[in-house]
Amino acid sequence: MQKITPCLWFDKNAEEAVNFYVSIFKNSPFAKGESKIGNIARYGKEGFEVHHMPEGTVLTIEYRLDGQNFLGLNGGPVFHFDAGISFIIDCKSQEEVDYFWEKLTEGGDPKAQQCGWLKDKFGLSWQVVPDVLGKLLADKDKAKAGRVMTAMLQMKKIVIKDLETAYEGK
Repeated sequence: MQKITPCLWFDKNAEEAVNFYVSIFKNSPFAKGESKIGNIARYGKEGFEVHHMPEGTVLTIEYRLDGQNFLGLNGGPVFHFDAGISFIIDCKSQEEVDYFWEKLTEGGDPKAQQCGWLKDKFGLSWQVVPDVLGKLLADKDKAKAGRVMTAMLQMKKIVIKDLETAYEGK
């Protein structure tokens, strides 16, 4: 059992967002774990004077993305996503980077794309990162690592071949 579950606060579109995320991860050719929607709790008429949500609106929705549990909450416009919190997708290949980048940037904020970082159409920040990036940036040869950093800082979507070219000094 997972000890810590991220809870994402939405205004009124948790169900739409969860369906979007589950479809991306469930249909991914790179999935290692299960992606699905679990229990859904709905607002009743009780407490309307406090929460102002119509009866039947999703209150919480449990879901799983590639084996990781999450909870979506429709809590109203009190809180909004901030780029200070993001989810990292570790990718094994350029094909995987391309897949997640394409799916998650659809309808998102193009101005919020840099160094593998993106903001999706719900305002949630993601980092689509190839596994090799950490290895290249941590190389003991500071010149190689520096060239990789310089190359990455010029990218929106990370391109592995360009990182490797910079690493080799070509």
